[in-house]
Amino acid sequence: METYKLHVAGLERDLPICPLNDNLSIAGFVMFGDVEMTIRSAEELLKRVGDFDLLITAESKGIPLAYEMSRQSGKKYILARKSIKLYMHDPVSVSVKSITTAQVQTLYLDSTDMEQIRGKRILIVDDVVSTGESMHALECLVEKSGGVIAGKCAVLAEGDARERTDVTFLGELPLFFK
Repeated sequence: METYKLHVAGLERDLPICPLNDNLSIAGFVMFGDVEMTIRSAEELLKRVGDFDLLITAESKGIPLAYEMSRQSGKKYILARKSIKLYMHDPVSVSVKSITTAQVQTLYLDSTDMEQIRGKRILIVDDVVSTGESMHALECLVEKSGGVIAGKCAVLAEGDARERTDVTFLGELPLFFK
């Protein structure tokens, strides 16, 4: 299997190269189960981001990072869900098409989460920013909730996202074209 050697947060990982289609492959970065990477990435991101009141992430691979950043900072994190749950009241939604998902997905926040966001400085957290669509959906949810975007961060920026100046990230991932 072909791999890409990643250096981030003082750590090294060999990532599998995963085909998205006949012409494009990506390096598969998955934080689930990599506790060392999660802890170190959270430490490094918290050193680089500005002040915030709450964190938000989408129900995805960014959950461990948001949890660890919450634990280290002592600030709560909110999870935008991918489906409406029984406990949710008056949810709002935003649709998103990410590079790593086959179809359009919808993210939801319920009224309790929205109330916690209202008037607060929110830090958007994700594992990888690529097209920026997932982060944009989270921005829309924060704005619909009356929150203020304090910043956006990710462990890695992929492809063109490496040129973004509005997202704090620790490392870069290339795209692999055939």
